[in-house]
Amino acid sequence: MTSTPSTKTSIFLMLGSVVLFAVNVLMIRALNLYFPAADGWVASLFRGIVGLMVVGAMFHGRGLQISHLFTKPLLIIRGLIGGFGILALYITVVHLGAGRSVIINLSYPMFGSLFAAIWLKEYLPLRSWLWMIAGFTGLVIFLGIDLHAGVNLYDLLGLAGAIAAGIVVVLIRQLRHTEHTATIYASQCFASAMFAAWPAVGPTLSLPGNAVLLMALGAAIVAIAQLAMTHAYRTLSVARGSSIQMLLPILTAIGGYFFFQESFTAIELLGAVTTLFATWRIVMTRDRPQPLPVTTCS
Repeated sequence: MTSTPSTKTSIFLMLGSVVLFAVNVLMIRALNLYFPAADGWVASLFRGIVGLMVVGAMFHGRGLQISHLFTKPLLIIRGLIGGFGILALYITVVHLGAGRSVIINLSYPMFGSLFAAIWLKEYLPLRSWLWMIAGFTGLVIFLGIDLHAGVNLYDLLGLAGAIAAGIVVVLIRQLRHTEHTATIYASQCFASAMFAAWPAVGPTLSLPGNAVLLMALGAAIVAIAQLAMTHAYRTLSVARGSSIQMLLPILTAIGGYFFFQESFTAIELLGAVTTLFATWRIVMTRDRPQPLPVTTCS
């Protein structure tokens, strides 16, 4: 992960990360059904600690620079904002429900594309904006969300989390010029573990050994997914990469259908097809050359 992948490879990496993220979400959901203490705080703690262990095992002496987590301001900012975004998502899932919180969070590609256009000068044609809005609309239909139910503080927290996620993908695109993929991801792991440590320690100690092992496995899976996504952003624009990530709730819902007997109406399936088609159209859009050269990291 020290060189820039081809566009085709990056698309496969991004798609692979979506599949792994979906697997992780389904694992956490199943674990919480059997072990209520395995909540979002505990998942965030495991995600941070196990993530650091994974990048340490894979990249120690091969590009990982732990010291940069404390000396590089942009990495520190990336970690803190990313850690906040993860916690915001978990909190809103508890208070708003999975559907409403996910649809709010999945507005981040639009924020990310806007920030990338302003800060990184990434070109985004009008048709890509229109397809992105169509994909977001499809998600609203698919998840069956009534966005006229009123806005509360948790809605605003979810929106803040989506904005944070949009900033994070832009920071990843910027950091790719100077930092190794593992170091970029390690900054998020450290912040996630730090934020979740206090509220998650007690519930973690109450979990049986098999639940701890499964939580660790889920965290390792999401670590691989995050590394694949981060590496893919070395080539893919923010708009293109984050649009592929919009497939996550659909894959998660498919898993819910097979493993948790969840059902969907015809109108919800129509929304899913709309999102799939819109994502494909955005992925097929050619990126313009970027003003800054992509450099390798060692």
